[in-house]
Amino acid sequence: MKTPEQTSSDRQSVFELTPGVKYILLSTFFFALMFAGVKMLQRIPSHEIVFFRAIVTLTVGYIMIVKAKLNPWGNNKKLLIFRGLAGTSALICLFYTLQKMPLASAVTIHHLSPIFTVLISGFILLEGARPIQWVFLVVAFGGVVMVKGFDPRITMPELMVGICAAFSSALAYNFVRKLKDFDHPLVVVFYFPLVTVPIVGLYCLTDWTWPTLYELVILIIVGILTTVAQIYLTKAYQTDRASNISVFNYLGVVYALIIGFVFFSETLPALSLVGIGVILAGVILSNRFKIKPAREHQA
Repeated sequence: MKTPEQTSSDRQSVFELTPGVKYILLSTFFFALMFAGVKMLQRIPSHEIVFFRAIVTLTVGYIMIVKAKLNPWGNNKKLLIFRGLAGTSALICLFYTLQKMPLASAVTIHHLSPIFTVLISGFILLEGARPIQWVFLVVAFGGVVMVKGFDPRITMPELMVGICAAFSSALAYNFVRKLKDFDHPLVVVFYFPLVTVPIVGLYCLTDWTWPTLYELVILIIVGILTTVAQIYLTKAYQTDRASNISVFNYLGVVYALIIGFVFFSETLPALSLVGIGVILAGVILSNRFKIKPAREHQA
């Protein structure tokens, strides 16, 4: 027989905000703001936005590493480089789809990443998910489809690039989680642009559009927002299991809808509101049935 205090504790656990959950909530919020900034830069090529974003993150990241008195070159260089390559691939593919496809469809396809994240984590991290968590992942993605809908104008090559962005993001998240035993979150964030800048910079030499002062300010803001989002994302995946964290990425759709409504006068159809409810239900229930750390079972 449970006491009232135990019953109250069980109810609160449905909405448990662990440090990892708090970090991913902040990360998805700042990423949503970043997407809004990218949407304002229609004239600037996607690879150039990636380059500016990487330059800002590289600069800010290095300053923070120096202040924290950390070794910027890290300990597990192999994993750090793999994380940087996966992140670079994800970024290039994502920004391409954002500019070539309708924004709604691009975001929907990118939100396949939480499902890929949990799938890959079984191989890279040996962290399985409960079957019930898979159900709620699919439920949350169903909510994304309801919110964003399906656009028949998407070509097969564009679809494949979008799926590549989602898969590469999932791969990067798993490398971040893998690096938790080797390197500080700031070092992991620093290596991302360290790999991106030379790869994208070479291509920028052949295709460059000079930004206006207004566009330059937006590019810098996008870079700062990305840096903050990456730091919180890295902390999230180094604090909790990938299967417990990845589903919260779906909340980025909710953030994006609110930002679109407030800043871009985008309407919210009834189906979108229902979809938001489905997303929130999937996220909350997944959090309720998540796999807890071993020490919690022992307590």
